[in-house]
Amino acid sequence: MMNKYSLIFVLTLLVLASCDQQNPFGGPTYDFDGNLAADRVKIDEYLLSTPIDSLYRIHDPSGVVIIVQEEGEGSRPGSNSVVYTNYIGSLLDGSVFDTSIEDVARANDIFDDNRSYTVFLFTIPGPNSTGSAIPGFNFGFRRLRSGSKAVLLIPSPLGYRDSDTNERIPPNSVLRFDVDFLGLD
Repeated sequence: MMNKYSLIFVLTLLVLASCDQQNPFGGPTYDFDGNLAADRVKIDEYLLSTPIDSLYRIHDPSGVVIIVQEEGEGSRPGSNSVVYTNYIGSLLDGSVFDTSIEDVARANDIFDDNRSYTVFLFTIPGPNSTGSAIPGFNFGFRRLRSGSKAVLLIPSPLGYRDSDTNERIPPNSVLRFDVDFLGLD
């Protein structure tokens, strides 16, 4: 009799263990690969329809496109480098959602009195670390030399994903950052 119940218990455990749990907190998981593929199409269409002056373009394997407009002469950042930059963040429709430059914030009606508009600094993360900036910045800046000016096109999985916490950035938005890479430590 005990063996019968033991067998049923073991079979039940096997069935439960083989179930595909999507998200331990409930709800669907984020489709990183699916969104990355969809955003690659959006970025390709954007590049075909939007002229951007450049010296050259890098299509990073991560999905980030780096459009170098002015080549710097400094080093490229590596793990744990501190990067200093000014930036203008916009959607592909041209609407500016963030900037480190006060005049740009005022001109685009996104100025915030409670914010300090200064050079943005962040650390390129080391292995197995996420860093303080969106992942697209980490991939993009690793490909730039200090002193460069560039446009970074960042697919949503490497930006803000499906977050709806910023009213200026719809979920799953491809981001454009015009960056002025001022230096690194």
